[in-house]
Amino acid sequence: MKKNRLPAFTRCSMRGNLPQQGFALLEVLVSILIFSFGVLGLVGLQARAITLSTDAEDRNRAALLASDAASAMWLAKSVSAVDTSAGSPWQKRASAPDQGGLPNGAIAVKSAGANSADIVITWKAPSRAGTEQSSTFITRVTLP
Repeated sequence: MKKNRLPAFTRCSMRGNLPQQGFALLEVLVSILIFSFGVLGLVGLQARAITLSTDAEDRNRAALLASDAASAMWLAKSVSAVDTSAGSPWQKRASAPDQGGLPNGAIAVKSAGANSADIVITWKAPSRAGTEQSSTFITRVTLP
């Protein structure tokens, strides 16, 4: 004789406790929240990396501009060979990013002795427009 048995699901529901099936909505929401924080962290790191890359590019341009000015001094055998007065070609080049210059850039040559001079290049990146903070690159040239 065969007993008439109910399926396991029905037996559990008759006792009042259902078997657990699937994820709870709360678990899914918590996992999405944790994933979102991870993505936001990566976006923040990417933005910081872009800023640092731009700063490094500006410092490289300043070094190249100072190197060009130092080369002009060496060729002329005089530390006063580079004219950095307002409107001079060196000032125009320093402030023209499309010609190897810097944003809001300026160049100055300050005497540091008989045959020595400091080349000072300053600029202000557009990302720092609201602050008074500017960047400076200084190199010294000493002729024999």
